[in-house]
Amino acid sequence: MSLALNEEQRSLQDTARDFVRTNSPVESLRLLRDSQDPVGFSREIWAQMIELGWGGVIFPEAYGGFDFGIKGLAASMEEFGRTLLASPLLSSVTLSGSVILNAGNETQKEELLSSISTGELLVSLALEEGVRHNPLAIGTAAIKTENGYVISGSKNLVIDGHVADQLIVVARTAGQPEDQDGISLFMVDAGAEGVSISRTHLADSRNYARINFDNVPVSDSALLGEADQGFEPLDKALDIARICLAAELFGNIQEAFQRTVEYLKERKQFGVLIGTFQGLQHRSAHMYTEIQLCKSLLMDALSALEADKKNAPAMVSAAKAKIPETAELVTNEAVQLHGGIGVTDELDIGLFLKRARVTQLLFGDAHFHYDRYASLSGY
Repeated sequence: MSLALNEEQRSLQDTARDFVRTNSPVESLRLLRDSQDPVGFSREIWAQMIELGWGGVIFPEAYGGFDFGIKGLAASMEEFGRTLLASPLLSSVTLSGSVILNAGNETQKEELLSSISTGELLVSLALEEGVRHNPLAIGTAAIKTENGYVISGSKNLVIDGHVADQLIVVARTAGQPEDQDGISLFMVDAGAEGVSISRTHLADSRNYARINFDNVPVSDSALLGEADQGFEPLDKALDIARICLAAELFGNIQEAFQRTVEYLKERKQFGVLIGTFQGLQHRSAHMYTEIQLCKSLLMDALSALEADKKNAPAMVSAAKAKIPETAELVTNEAVQLHGGIGVTDELDIGLFLKRARVTQLLFGDAHFHYDRYASLSGY
């Protein structure tokens, strides 16, 4: 099992690095935030990303993709995390695309994935209902009718939900909350009657939404995969999103650490570079060793996923638990080691901290994933 990127994956990562440095530095996120942009990301930048192939990076060629694999996508996400790039890559391609790829029939995959890969279609997953991530706690109901189903319920923290063209709605068609059986997946037009969407603003200046479904009728063809059997493909797709989000966060903490080290080399106190202070060197060394551990966990999880290893879900949870914990350490230290200016909006360090805090919770926090890791390991 390889713990390194191959030549093609490294090339894709290099392309991502050059792209964001040239087209979307951290200042781009500031501009979106300060202008209160109604979209929340640059459609022009997204169009360029589509042209370069990121819209279909993990899809098979049969569905309009390039089949670069999860490692290639994660390597790109790492670079995008370094400049806090805002785009629908996580919501529409990584998460929703993976759900469709795992659950959809051939017709659905051919039609939907090709449209996602060309940027013609933006899709968001409507999953969360509580204050914490729990993909089994589904109360949204889909009641069978003569013509299809009627969906009622509410969702929160829907990534890019306010700009999505279609939604993948996780609903319960049987059983009780916490049951794996009885969960079904439906494609719902975001503009359908009975669907109401309100944008939510969080600390990281990204796109989220609350969505209510008030007796929304859908046809039988809207069902992705088999009725009552949606949890398994959903869980597989969530693992892909979890590890790619962890990769983005890994890029975030590397950039925050690098900026902090550079500051320690430049800032003087009483005529002495603060980077020569042994106490600060110890704190930096501690961060460095934690970052290297995260790198090993990330690559191990990616390799397990690509090889479809039995322990892949457990390894994903290990990475998704450890990397956000390290992100909290590194971004806290980065702010403190920058001193008073570190807590002001003038410096970019605060933007890295805010993104880290939100991504700690998305798709499960450390408590969720340590518990999941233990359960998958037989404890």
